[in-house]
Amino acid sequence: MKKYYKKVKDKYNKKPKTEEEYNSQTPNITNKTVSEHREEVLSSARKYIYPLQHSKHKIVLITTSLFILSILVFFSYTMISLYKLKSYSSFLYGVSKVLPLPVAKAGSDFVAYENYLFELKHYIHYYENQQKLDFKVESGQQQLAEFKKRALDKVVNDAYIKRLAKENNVTVSNQEVEAEIEVVRDQNRLGGSDKVFEDVLKEYWGWSVDDFKRSLRQQLLAQKLLPVLDPSVQEQADKAKQELDNGAKFADVAKKYSNDASTKNNGGEYGYAIDKSNRDISAKTTSALFELKKGEVSDVINAGYSLEIVKNIQPEGDKIKAAHIAFNYKDINSYLNDYKDKNKTTLYIHLQ
Repeated sequence: MKKYYKKVKDKYNKKPKTEEEYNSQTPNITNKTVSEHREEVLSSARKYIYPLQHSKHKIVLITTSLFILSILVFFSYTMISLYKLKSYSSFLYGVSKVLPLPVAKAGSDFVAYENYLFELKHYIHYYENQQKLDFKVESGQQQLAEFKKRALDKVVNDAYIKRLAKENNVTVSNQEVEAEIEVVRDQNRLGGSDKVFEDVLKEYWGWSVDDFKRSLRQQLLAQKLLPVLDPSVQEQADKAKQELDNGAKFADVAKKYSNDASTKNNGGEYGYAIDKSNRDISAKTTSALFELKKGEVSDVINAGYSLEIVKNIQPEGDKIKAAHIAFNYKDINSYLNDYKDKNKTTLYIHLQ
């Protein structure tokens, strides 16, 4: 105990260092020695910096590895879901809009998986919401399988149509799409206002207005291509029109040329009066008919998948008693057979 108190006493009774003693223990930094001292200080700090840099490198490496792994997992999930399970979920539909994944190859042109899902989902939406079809039951599963096949066939044929249209310089402008919509809207077939139009599209097909325009553009492209693929239909219609202009009776010309078996032997007369919203007749045909006066005959009308000549027999209030001569094109897909033989189709999904 005496030794402890002696040490404490000696510590506090110790004389302070003189200036000379202090200076002798403090490093003397000059212009010549400054670099040495700087290196000494830096070397002392490096033992803290190096571990930090090493940790940062590990974090970057781990983060990059996790990111790559996530991408691989995402792509694996997407490939399995689309090509093996053939899923059509909204998430995968969104993915297909971003990633240019093919569902088939039409000749040398790839067919986007997104095109297939676009067609399939509007079939499903309509039958689920309007026909109340349950796709979980066996009959619904069978119907779904048919929808899938129909959607795949359509998008493949659409690809051939686009290619043929390009080869024949056939195009559809934005103005033509808008004009087609206006014809139908004028007859109140798509609702009386923009809001009703949008609601009808969403309710029946799950479509936006842009989706509808997209589908309509493809339809118009096929219609414009038909006269190029089969000019004989236009030739027949022109002959019939010429005979009418030369004084031939409408009933006789209808019997001679019309492809409508239900009306050709009855003077071409429809069995009912026509109103502007009649969905059994093309909007263009109805539009042309309501521009005619009693007894007048129209020019050749391009009704889309057929050509028509119509006659206003007798107005009946807001309806018209009328007759027509129809010149039908074959289904456009029948024109594609030879083209498909030369440009083979490869499917990347196989539907049972």
